[in-house]
Amino acid sequence: MRVVLVGAGGRMGRAVAQTLAGAEDVTLKARVERPEVAAPVDGGAPWGHDLGAFVARGDVVVEFSSPAAAAAAAAVCAECGAALVSGTTGLGDSEEEGLRAAARKTAIVRAANFSLGVLALRRALATALGAVPASWDVEIVERHHRGKQDAPSGTALQLAREAAERRGYPASALRMGRSGRVGARPDAEIGIHALRGGTWVGDHAVVLAGAGEWLELRHVAEDRTAFAHGVLAAARFVATAPPGFYTLDEVASAAAR
Repeated sequence: MRVVLVGAGGRMGRAVAQTLAGAEDVTLKARVERPEVAAPVDGGAPWGHDLGAFVARGDVVVEFSSPAAAAAAAAVCAECGAALVSGTTGLGDSEEEGLRAAARKTAIVRAANFSLGVLALRRALATALGAVPASWDVEIVERHHRGKQDAPSGTALQLAREAAERRGYPASALRMGRSGRVGARPDAEIGIHALRGGTWVGDHAVVLAGAGEWLELRHVAEDRTAFAHGVLAAARFVATAPPGFYTLDEVASAAAR
């Protein structure tokens, strides 16, 4: 399997490259970054700024870059016949639509978080919501390093949206933090709180609070290899998948068969 890595100079890009280097069935074909990012002097895979110059039919593109670069990578993959694993967060509606349009021509795995532990957290949350009374409140707290560009995290938003869907809440039920005299907490609300500082890799806690008791479900990523292993599983899946828009749930289900 030939992989072209977009965003190779970033934190996740470096972690993915390290993980791919230990996989016998994978060749890191090329690394793509913005022109202002200096190429490393490591003798590794070729380094450049133009994805189209490297990618070919049958390749797998892995991207952890920017919303605009994610949409551009999807368009290149659809045109060239390459598959895509996309992990950039903070995409707007137009960029998300760009990925879904490209998925009509090629296979794309899209996830806000590639940790298999976060996948387990999402499934545990669904079970817990079905077990506690509907009157219990849901709050989410996430922690990330001081350099993270978007807030709240894509994972926190995914957890909140899945909880809201299960509860039957509208999209407007999501509340990003609180400030001032906001009054009593409404019943149909899910609070999301983003902490930024230091070198936190990723920490997500979901609190279910009832009368006189509460339950916390929490996942902590100590190292970015926690995500990189999920990326490798997604790359192996998407390399042979037919055109379509896939999630990490489908990657995990296929691996379990």
